[in-house]
Amino acid sequence: MLERLRRSGLTDFAGKATVVALFALLSINLLREFLRTGHLTGMLLLASESLIVILTIVRRRAMFIDSSPSAAVVTVVSLVGPWALRTADNSALAPDSITSVITATGLTIVVISKLTLGRSFGLVPANRGVVVRGPYGFVRHPMYMGYVLSHVGFFLAQVTMWNAAAIIVGDGTLIVRALMEERLLGRDAAYASYCQRVSWHLVPGVF
Repeated sequence: MLERLRRSGLTDFAGKATVVALFALLSINLLREFLRTGHLTGMLLLASESLIVILTIVRRRAMFIDSSPSAAVVTVVSLVGPWALRTADNSALAPDSITSVITATGLTIVVISKLTLGRSFGLVPANRGVVVRGPYGFVRHPMYMGYVLSHVGFFLAQVTMWNAAAIIVGDGTLIVRALMEERLLGRDAAYASYCQRVSWHLVPGVF
């Protein structure tokens, strides 16, 4: 039992350290771009990602957690994908005023969703308590919906094949991660009841 708890503690620490390291790399890149251009789109993304660091540090211990290799791979790829986004000097598909609005809308949804989750926030599929209030009353994964929207805004401002690949792979695995979370949470009677009331995964009327 003590050995298992120690391994769990080490895994939790490693996860938090990874999040901090990835955030530092993203911060350097986006801050340089902002100082060079004054564009707000990247800074809005950075502001939202900072909440991941905070909530990861203060999150509560999970009651159930998916410790399978597939869950670990999906989680890592879904994290690294968006944080691999890079600024570029290519021509944008839309002006900063438009991409900032798109990104801000998505990140507003993300921030509200994260604050609603509070200490129930986590990265690896786990049950840290079922949350059904706020934006979770409309779709099961409003935070992921906000991420996809904000990434679209960022891509319109920073059009490169690298960013396109990062978003396709990152957000694709994000959707897989959402479905894995539902499978795990489905063991909880409260969540099963919640799914009967809220049928849409990410986008009402679409998916």
